[in-house]
Amino acid sequence: LQERLAKLAGGVAEIKVGAATETELKEKKHRFEDALSATRAAVEEGIVAGGGVALLRCIPVLSEVEKECTDEDERVGVSIVRRSLEEPLRWIAYNAGYEGSVIVRRVMEREGNEGFNALTGEIEDLVKAGIVDPLKVVRSALENAASIAGMLLTTEAIVAEKPEKEKKETPSYPDYEY
Repeated sequence: LQERLAKLAGGVAEIKVGAATETELKEKKHRFEDALSATRAAVEEGIVAGGGVALLRCIPVLSEVEKECTDEDERVGVSIVRRSLEEPLRWIAYNAGYEGSVIVRRVMEREGNEGFNALTGEIEDLVKAGIVDPLKVVRSALENAASIAGMLLTTEAIVAEKPEKEKKETPSYPDYEY
């Protein structure tokens, strides 16, 4: 009854996802569910320029907060957060084949929604280009990162896996009969 009522009220959509293989179908379904969640988050709290630009625009404010900090530990904490806000854009640029530091500097010289479009390699208005992030997702990611960082700072010991050193493989030789 509720499904019928929702259909009459225009609140239900049925989307069929097809694929050639089971694995491809699962991947497409996962992508669709992810897009649906992002859309719901955007409707809930709005959108901001994507590509790490919204985080980058917070840096000048944190620089002012850092200047006002009287406690050295707080100042270091703000500095770490300020520096971490560059990382999403730095990695987007790196993954697109560009030098991250150069792109971060170029975007910092701009204002507003102007940022790096990894698809075109240009600096442009990302909102007009359709590159946006749900505000809720960006805010939640920052809050969760701050929470984890705070927990790590107040923890006396941390258990982590020791990274294995890369071993050089011996070259393989073709099998010959002697």
